[in-house]
Amino acid sequence: MASASSTSARSLFVESKTRLADRVQVNINNIASLTRQIQRGSKSNEILMNSVRNFVQQDQVLHNVEANLKKLSLITTHLEYQLNAIDQSSAKLEEVTEQVRAMQR
Repeated sequence: MASASSTSARSLFVESKTRLADRVQVNINNIASLTRQIQRGSKSNEILMNSVRNFVQQDQVLHNVEANLKKLSLITTHLEYQLNAIDQSSAKLEEVTEQVRAMQR
């Protein structure tokens, strides 16, 4: 009789253990589903992707601005050279004009 009782106790224990494992699995699945719902509802992935996209775009803009500033610096340097050349030519032109006037007298 003890063995029949222990067999049914074991069977009841195994059945309870199986039910408990099933319930734990259902609860884990429900938690995962709830987590997915919360994540979709919060749209955090979309916000994060938009933030990353904007950051990358800003990085490209900054790169372009830097390149344009370098070009402007080169143009400024060339304009300074041209201004110096114009100043020198202007000074020489004044000298030549004075010489022409002196020759005309």
